[in-house]
Amino acid sequence: METQKRILLVEDDPNFGPMLRDFLKLNGFEVVLATNGIDGLEKFKTGQFDLILLDIMMPYKDGFTLAQEIRKRNEDVPLVFITARTMKEDILKGYQLGADDYITKPFDSEVLIYKIKSLLNRGAKVKETKKDQQYFQIGDFHFDSKLRLLKYKNEEPRKLSPKESKLLKLLAENKNDLMRREEALTKIWLDDNYFTSRSMDVYIAKLRKYLSKDPNVAIVNIHGEGFRLVDKTDADNNQAEESAEE
Repeated sequence: METQKRILLVEDDPNFGPMLRDFLKLNGFEVVLATNGIDGLEKFKTGQFDLILLDIMMPYKDGFTLAQEIRKRNEDVPLVFITARTMKEDILKGYQLGADDYITKPFDSEVLIYKIKSLLNRGAKVKETKKDQQYFQIGDFHFDSKLRLLKYKNEEPRKLSPKESKLLKLLAENKNDLMRREEALTKIWLDDNYFTSRSMDVYIAKLRKYLSKDPNVAIVNIHGEGFRLVDKTDADNNQAEESAEE
């Protein structure tokens, strides 16, 4: 028998919160309801959840602040805002804080269920992939993230520091895609401020120097957003495969 998925619902509306909780329970989920941001954080820290549903306008601690604190502790758990705030700035901020979806009230309850199931399935796949992946091929480099060894062709491997290894692993997991600056700072340095940001720039510079042996590999700065580990050999292979399919 499949174990019930646990959802943390943080909603201060005394009518909507219990109604949504009961609806989710009817659809086979185990639901824990918190009625404000502080209560929500305490329940999150003391329980294991498969998905988080957050309101934004709440007493004591708003949903944006709560989402940021949750992401510092767990970057993988699916997180969805359910809110009456429809301003573009709020939606963008929600996604910037690491939300997987942003749903505005009123909404179709059946659509919500399908979105939740989709996020849970995707989250399970991502978690399994991250758990299993230890080795990365980056151009002519072979990277063992567990042993922190970076080897170029047949040369002796270089032993990376713990932060260098964590940063390169995060870049490699997002190879040829954007690695957000905030994600790296909260995941590796556990804080996003001026000093940790400057520290990360120093480590990026070190990794660039190590990878400079391969002209097909580069760490590109995406202004105001983060970095991209570009592997031209990987991109060329993908393009060749797409051309063959055509």
